[in-house]
Amino acid sequence: MIRVIVVHQTKLIANIIASVLSEEPDIHVVSTAVTAEEALGTLELSNCNMVLAAANLPDGGALSLTEAVTASHPNTNVLIIGVPKSESVILQYVMAGAAGYVLKDVPVERLLDNVRAAHQDEALVSPTIAAALMNQVAELAQISTQYTLDPQAVADLTSREREVLSLIGDGLTNQEIAESLFIEVGTVKNHVHNILKKLDVNSREEAASYLSLLDDEVES
Repeated sequence: MIRVIVVHQTKLIANIIASVLSEEPDIHVVSTAVTAEEALGTLELSNCNMVLAAANLPDGGALSLTEAVTASHPNTNVLIIGVPKSESVILQYVMAGAAGYVLKDVPVERLLDNVRAAHQDEALVSPTIAAALMNQVAELAQISTQYTLDPQAVADLTSREREVLSLIGDGLTNQEIAESLFIEVGTVKNHVHNILKKLDVNSREEAASYLSLLDDEVES
């Protein structure tokens, strides 16, 4: 049995999705939630094995929810619904641990197919996204073998530059970073330039390899 929590910021839409899913004999809707925080609270008290999260949850909620569920409930799959047809956006969810995604404006049958596929750990990913994901993994692997990370370089980054670097690691474009931090695109470009210079790297991918050092600082 697929036991689902539906997360959408509009309660009515969450209930409509839940109603559609509940008509399927192999799907049981455990609960609905309107925020990532509410979903996590429900998850702690339920035997849910799948979370359906709307991509447009406020304040990056879908991404943070994906990361939190993946870290604390590894046996619970996360399926992101209503995803825009953007390679960079899809990749950030996949890299965060999402078991699959459903694009905007898909028919109900496609949603149900994706729910069942994610439950079987057989995410329905387009060939384009699969290729992009493999390329990104290969690039990160190559970078990790070619570069010796300098902890002092990370220490020289400002707090804002660290925020931008983290979002680069999530696969966001300059425009998406600007929208996330509520700053101008030109300001983001300046931050990216300074990050590349301070880390002595030539690309955003190389810069992203320094994220592990930021994580080490937090843990220490």
